[in-house]
Amino acid sequence: MTLSVTNTLTGEREEFESHGDEVLLYVCGLTVSDHAHLGHARLWMHADLMHRWLDYEGYDVRHVENFTDVNEKIAARIGEDDLGNDEASVAEHFVGDVIRDMRGLNLKRAEVYPRVSEHIPEIIDLIQTLVDRGHAYESNGSVYFDVSTFDDYGKLSNQKLEELESRATKDERSEKRNPTDFALWKAGAVDPKTAAEHRNPDLEPLHEPCGETWESPWGEGRPGWHIECSAMSMTHLGDTLDIHVGGRDLVFPHHENEIAQSEAATGQQFARYWLHVGLLQTEGDKMSSSLGNFFTVGDALDEFGADVIRTFYLSTAYGSEQTYSEETIAEAEERWERLERAYEAAVDAADSPDARTKVEATDLRETVTETRENFREAMNDDFNVREAMAELLGLAGAVNRHVADAEADHYDYRALRRAIEAFEDLGGEVFGLSFGDAGEGGDVSVAEDLVQLVLDVREAEREAGNYERADDLRDDLTALGVDVEDGPDGATFRFE
Repeated sequence: MTLSVTNTLTGEREEFESHGDEVLLYVCGLTVSDHAHLGHARLWMHADLMHRWLDYEGYDVRHVENFTDVNEKIAARIGEDDLGNDEASVAEHFVGDVIRDMRGLNLKRAEVYPRVSEHIPEIIDLIQTLVDRGHAYESNGSVYFDVSTFDDYGKLSNQKLEELESRATKDERSEKRNPTDFALWKAGAVDPKTAAEHRNPDLEPLHEPCGETWESPWGEGRPGWHIECSAMSMTHLGDTLDIHVGGRDLVFPHHENEIAQSEAATGQQFARYWLHVGLLQTEGDKMSSSLGNFFTVGDALDEFGADVIRTFYLSTAYGSEQTYSEETIAEAEERWERLERAYEAAVDAADSPDARTKVEATDLRETVTETRENFREAMNDDFNVREAMAELLGLAGAVNRHVADAEADHYDYRALRRAIEAFEDLGGEVFGLSFGDAGEGGDVSVAEDLVQLVLDVREAEREAGNYERADDLRDDLTALGVDVEDGPDGATFRFE
């Protein structure tokens, strides 16, 4: 069975077709204005599972996921606690948190994580192209996309332009030709009144315009939200993406506007498959920073660990909404423990003197084969992780039966080895669960201790005058993905 996906653009289940062995995957990333919560992580997790399954099926996945580090919500937190006195410092603080959360959840690394602040020249160039082609216009130092020039506007969200115009507010008509036109470039910095909408009311209000600004052909200002993703994705993946992943709440207006501005600028289809992840619900509402009903990724990792959180997300297909509660996380904990115990039982039995070559457990052998076949069929059925997880749980039951039934006799070594490999391939490589180890990211604290030990040896070599040996040790660390920087207070390092 080949992979089929539910394409929001057509509303149909479609067979996935790539151009050769390469898949261009763009994930609409986080606006870094607060700590990431489990609702954000649900999008990350399902994008990670898509990446992992495409990898497993032999594709070369070019995965790009952005950080939105220019936004009025970020500017509104200037001067709060220890976040910093400018927009860039606030964003940098939360980018660091997000990266740590991503590594803690054992997510595969994207090829790049572009930031808006790094791509201002590309954003300005894209806006200028739209102006030159008659799809955008300047108004009081701002630039707007003229939706009336794009005939297919509304094709992703299945909305008609005249219906959207009728729902527009008076404020949306002020500087625009059409009420549904949207900003590509905003004149000036963030207005204090706008910042106040997102600022903690217990804090001193901001009295002056805030946030970063850049020079442009239309004057000093800031990019609009929608244009950012188009510029970043096309910079790193080209004019046409294979798969664009995002939260379902972004279908309109964000992704609708991405399509309009991108296709108006290039004349090419922007993304061939649009896959939207359902929202995470808690207490009847979507989990949201603005509602205050969220559980941060960092707190969840501390309380439950990555394997339980990943198992929780694996209980529901990406396109459906999911509910977080004490009951649902407890169910995930129980499922993970069942898998882990079965894996450990298989390893212990296979490595015991009672594992034999000529014992043949037909039921376990057949279950391993069926598990692999059914798992592949489920994942190719629009990444149906719920059914794929059911297959792994079925394998766990077969292992437990074999070990229990064979305790007085002997184990089927070959069947157990195949079961172990299935757990590690399907549960480990595809699902990202840490069977028998600390996962792809490893134990960070142990890794840090080992790097520091190597740096101590390197420093001793330098003090002894063995500079060539010291340089070799640094080169060895660099090759392992450790960036070493020498300073007046000694060497510091970070994992790349």
